[in-house]
Order: sequence, then structure tokens, then C-alpha cells
Amino acid sequence: MSRRLSVRDFVPRLLPRLGDYWATVYRRTWRGSVITSFLMPFLYLAAMGIGLGGFVDDNAGAQELGGSSYLAYIAPGLLATTAMLTAVGEATYPVMSGFKWQRFYFSMAASPLRVADIVAGQVLFLLFRIVLSCAVFVAVMAAFGAVKTWWGGLLALLVVVVLGAAYGAPTVALTARMKNENGFSLIFRLGLMPMFLFSGAFFPISQLPDVAAWAARVTPIWHGVELCRMLTTDEVAALPSLGHVAYLLLWA
Repeated sequence: MSRRLSVRDFVPRLLPRLGDYWATVYRRTWRGSVITSFLMPFLYLAAMGIGLGGFVDDNAGAQELGGSSYLAYIAPGLLATTAMLTAVGEATYPVMSGFKWQRFYFSMAASPLRVADIVAGQVLFLLFRIVLSCAVFVAVMAAFGAVKTWWGGLLALLVVVVLGAAYGAPTVALTARMKNENGFSLIFRLGLMPMFLFSGAFFPISQLPDVAAWAARVTPIWHGVELCRMLTTDEVAALPSLGHVAYLLLWA
């Protein structure tokens, strides 16, 4: 007869013991992502920030961006969307692998580890991956002159960690309840792609119809984009910033 779960099962107690496992996972997988971690931010900012940005800055579109360059406008948006995509990517197929293919969650559950330890370990490793990829992105942004102050870049990095938790934690919970990976295509195509395109990362959502603009404001990614943009452009407004942070924490 299986034991009923209690509140104590959801309090992490042996989390440090998972450190060796996740460190081993990272040592075996980091080479596959190190090149893209540096290359993709460079390509995105060069192509869209400088290439497309040069066209936008030379035309009336610059007035819609509050006078800032398109590079300065789009860079924090790409930073936030990178965190979102990384979070969901790490919370879907890798988590499904733990249940269905490699089944390492079952090995963990057979040890003294609690459910809370296993879940917290997965989410913390997810956030670790976000920190690494987004730290590289912030460094590339700084090299392109898209970060006005060093503290703005550091705070933006903290923001994307919270944003990653806002997407990663619920997606881990959703994946844990899925029986197979067939639903992931719906998540990426009908969930992530619209949020990526209409998050305010590429253009102000004021350009959208009213209903679509309000729908964009409901998503955590819009709040993350706005907050990152405030920090990297050094145009922080106190009350809106607090509202964005509170909304992200509500999801995380």
C-alpha cells in the first residue's frame, strides 16, 4: 500500500545531494550549447539590431521607439525571449526524458530523496542554464553598446532568472502530467511562437489591435521584456517596475 504524501514531502531537505548529479549532466552536455550560446546572440543583434535597425533608425519608425535606436530597443527583448525559450525547452523534453526515456526520476524517487528535492533540483538546474546563456547574451549586448550601465545589465540578468522561473516551473508541472511528448508541438507552435512574436520584443504592442495588446499584457514575457528594456536603457520607472516584478513573481 502506497504512503500518502504529506506537507513534509514538499519541503526540500536533501537537495544538495543532487548537486553531483546535475554537475555531471552539465559536464557531459555543455559542449553542445557553448557555440550557439555565443553565436546566436551575435547573429541576432548583428542582423536585426544593426541590419534591420539601420533601416528603422533612418525612417519614421524610430519615433515610435521613444527616440532610442532599434538595437537598444530589440536587444533586451531578445534577452527576455531567450530566457523564456530556454526555460520551456529545458522543462519539456529533458523532463519527459526523466519520466519516459531515461527514467532517472524513478531512480531518484527510490532513494531517500523527497519529491520536493527532485523537483527543486530540476528547476534550479533549469535556472542555472538560463543564467549561463543569458549572461553571455548580456555580455554580447554590452559589446554592441546596448547596455547603458553595468548595474542595469546585472539587474536585467536577475529579471530573466525570475522570468525563467515564471515559465519553467509551470512547464515542469505540466510536463510531469503529460503521458507523451505529442503535446509539446502545441506548446511551441500555439503558445511560445505567438508570445515570442507579440511580446513587445520587436515592436511596441501599441501597434497591435486593442484585444491583442491586452492579451500580450497578460503574458509574463511582456512584463519581462518591459522590465529588461527599462534596465538596459537606464529608463527605470519605479511603479511600473514594481508591477512587472510582482506579476512575474506571481507566476514563478
